Amino acid sequence: MLEINVILISFFLCLIINYILLKKNFLIDKKFFPHKSFVSKNLVPISGGLIFTISALSFLQFENNFSYVIFLIFFVGILSDLNTLKSPYKRFFLQISAVLALVFLNKIFISSIRIPFFDHLLTFELFKYFFVVFCLLILINGSNFIDGVNTLLIGYFLSVILIILILVNNYNLNFETQNLKIIFSVLLTLFVFNFFEKFFCGDGGSYAISLIVGYYLILLSNLDLIISPYFIACLLWYPAYECLFSMIRKKIKKYQITSPDNRHLHQLLFIFFTKKMKFNSWVISSLTGILINTYNLIIFYIALVNVSQTKILVTIIILNVIFYNSIYFILKNKIR
Repeated sequence: MLEINVILISFFLCLIINYILLKKNFLIDKKFFPHKSFVSKNLVPISGGLIFTISALSFLQFENNFSYVIFLIFFVGILSDLNTLKSPYKRFFLQISAVLALVFLNKIFISSIRIPFFDHLLTFELFKYFFVVFCLLILINGSNFIDGVNTLLIGYFLSVILIILILVNNYNLNFETQNLKIIFSVLLTLFVFNFFEKFFCGDGGSYAISLIVGYYLILLSNLDLIISPYFIACLLWYPAYECLFSMIRKKIKKYQITSPDNRHLHQLLFIFFTKKMKFNSWVISSLTGILINTYNLIIFYIALVNVSQTKILVTIIILNVIFYNSIYFILKNKIR
């Protein structure tokens, strides 16, 4: 019953907030974000993060001031969406501050990655902080990178949460899932609006959504020895690798690493489909996101079946990276 109420309230928030923003011509994507205008020439509210954060903070029951951390990371993102926080270095510093606050207040750490030497390093307090902050920053920024076509970001985390809920149910794990069900309900509502390009998530949305999901994945990874840490890595491989690959690609091309560009995998797919299909751009954008997420959902299911098999899970990650690179360079050559 609670989930139905969440869906209804999120639905009306989408209608009301988008109407107000369009009416006031506020928080509208126009010229600041070439990766969004790349797939759409329409004036679209960057309201996904605002709607998600209001819904999340209204329904979710957090401990240890986690709500304040979520608001802080959203606030950093919304300043970026408003083009008020222009400096990527200031933005990165504020991201670090928010993530450090989360780790410090909640004492969440990654306890093991099943490599003895690395696990020994994780026994040192400073390294524990560094590693978990590094992982969450990669997730946050990688999630922001994949928020370039409709449904991709929201659909990705819908898939991740769905797999977590199935895992907890199948193995009867002692893991509280009420908050995850609420997040799933909010994202499901947002997915519908995002499919029809009624809003973009923006930096505020990608930061808040990924940080919350990342937090629960760390809790899950430390819950039971049956869960290999590489199962968690499988669930997050795409935004993480997108972030790392983009940094390497820009470094090789001698571009500024912090500068936005239109050469991500989902954007190359969008260009390819645009040349092959005679649909509106928003339809192609949404279908691009759904295609990538369908692939990832299949990967997630295979990982779920092998949740404790570290060698198989590592192999899955390696094959994903090889497949990503292959598709990327094939598309790159085709759309020159």
